[in-house]
Amino acid sequence: MIINGKIQSEKLRKQIKKELLEICKTTKDVPKLSVILIGDYLPSQMYVSNKEKKAKEVGIKSEVIRYPETISEKEILDKIKSLNKDSEVTGILVQLPLPKQISQKKIINTIDPKKDVDGFNPLNVGNLASGYEGIVPCTPLGCIKLIKSVEENLTGLHAVIIGRSNLNGKPMAQLLLKENCTVTILHSKSRDIKNECKRADILVAAVGIANLVQSDWVKKDCIVIDVGINKLGDQIVGDVKFDDVKSKVKAITPVPGGVGPMTIACLLSNTLECFKAR
Repeated sequence: MIINGKIQSEKLRKQIKKELLEICKTTKDVPKLSVILIGDYLPSQMYVSNKEKKAKEVGIKSEVIRYPETISEKEILDKIKSLNKDSEVTGILVQLPLPKQISQKKIINTIDPKKDVDGFNPLNVGNLASGYEGIVPCTPLGCIKLIKSVEENLTGLHAVIIGRSNLNGKPMAQLLLKENCTVTILHSKSRDIKNECKRADILVAAVGIANLVQSDWVKKDCIVIDVGINKLGDQIVGDVKFDDVKSKVKAITPVPGGVGPMTIACLLSNTLECFKAR
C-alpha cells in the first residue's frame, strides 16, 4: 500500500474548511497566519508559497513577511513581538533554516506559545512531553495521521524512529508513546541500526540520508514513514529506498507526495486550533 499524502491532506483540508465555515457563522473574525521568510533559499520560497495557497483555499488569511538574508536578529525579534501583540494574527511561523546571524532558539522562544503554529516553543514542547493539550509540531502530527490511516489501533506496536531532532524525532516519539507504542529512537551514535530497524512494526525515517533504509532493513508488514527530503542528482528522494522497500512492507509513504502535503495540512489545522482557543 502506498500512503498517498496528497489524498490524506486533501481530506484534512476539507475538514478544516468545513469547521471554519461553521465557526464563521457566529463571528466576523477569521484566522490569520503570518509567515516570516528570510532570504531567497528556493526550497523555503516554494514551501511558503504552497502554505499561502493552501491557507487561502480553506479560508485562512495568510501573509508572508519577507526579509533579506542580511536582516538583523533584533529586527526579526521586534517583528515577532509586534505580531504577538496583533489581535488579528492567529498564528506565527518563522520559516527555517535561518541565516547564521539569527539564533533559532531565540526566535522560537520569542513566539507567543498561543500563536506558535509550528509547536516548537518550549511550553508546547513541554505540554506534548507531559501529555497535556498543546500545539504539536506539524510534520510529526502529519506522520501520526498517515500511520493511523493504515492502522487505527497502535497499542503495543514497536515503533522505531531514525533521527532524534527536536523538530521531528523527539516529538514523533512522544506522539507514538501517546498511542501506547513501544518506542526506540536511533541516531548517529546508535549501534546496529539495521537490526534495530528490522524489529519495527512502524519505522519513521527522519535523518536526511538519501536511500539509507534498504529492503533488508525492514520486516514484512511494517508501516514505513519517510520524512527525508534529499536531492540525488536531479531527483528528490527520501531516506528510504522506495522502489526496493515498497513491495515488502505493509504500507509506505512516497517522496515526494507523502509527508510533505500532510505537514502543510497540519499547519492549517494548528492555525485553526489556535483560532478556536483564542
